[in-house]
Amino acid sequence: MSVAFITGAGSGIGRQIALTLAGRGFQIAVTDVNDSNAAETVALIEAQNGTATAFHCDVTELTSVEQAAREVKEKFGSIDVLINNAGWDKIEPFLKSEPATWERIININLMGQIHTCKTILPLMIEQGNGKVVNIASDSGRVGSSGEAVYSAAKGGVIAFTKTVAREMARHKINVNCVSPGPADTPLFKEISEYNTGIAEALTKAIPFRRLAQPEDIANAVAFLATPEADYITGQTLSVNGGLAMV
Repeated sequence: MSVAFITGAGSGIGRQIALTLAGRGFQIAVTDVNDSNAAETVALIEAQNGTATAFHCDVTELTSVEQAAREVKEKFGSIDVLINNAGWDKIEPFLKSEPATWERIININLMGQIHTCKTILPLMIEQGNGKVVNIASDSGRVGSSGEAVYSAAKGGVIAFTKTVAREMARHKINVNCVSPGPADTPLFKEISEYNTGIAEALTKAIPFRRLAQPEDIANAVAFLATPEADYITGQTLSVNGGLAMV
C-alpha cells in the first residue's frame, strides 16, 4: 500500500487531498503545523475505514521537515508520494505590504516545498521510484492583483517543479504541479475579509460560474499521484474552471 506524505493536510484543500487519496487506498501521513487540525483529518479518514497518522511538520523549518520524514518512514516504511500543499497568503496592494508578510509568504509557499523535496527525494531515489505533486497557483502563471509576492512564490514553485522533474527523471521519479484557480477554502474566506466582493467578482469571471471546490483540486492531484500518470512529468495542470487558459 503506497504512502502519501501531505503537507498542510489539516484543513482545506490538503484535508480533501488526504481524504481522496485515502479513498484510493493510500496510507496517509497527515502533516501540519496545527496538531489538532491534523488529528481531525486523521479521524475523518479513519471514519471512512482509511489508514492515517498525524505528524507535526512546520514546512518553514528544515529540521521540522526532517523529523517528520523520519517519523513517517519509521511508521510506514516508505514515502511513495509527496504532496506539497501547505500554503498561505494575504491579499493587499504590494506597496502596502510589509517585509514580515513577504517573508512568511515565501517561507511557507516556496521554501516549504524546497525543504520537503530536499528531505524526501533522497528517500525516493533509494526506493527507485516516487511521485511529487507540488501545489502552485494560477497567480504564478498569469499574476493576480493584490498577490504580488504570493504570485512570485508560486511562479517559483512552477519553475522549481520543472527543474527537479528533469533531474529526477533518471531515478523514475515524477514531479508535477497542480495550479488551482480561486477555490472555496478557509484560506479564501480569510482572504475575502481583506477584499470584500472578490468572491462574487471571480465567480462572474470564471466560465463555469463557480469557485473550485477542494474535491476538484484533490481529484487532479490524485491522478498525478497514481500509476495512470507514470509518463507525465514536469507539467503544470491548471484547475480553474477556465478562468485562465494557459
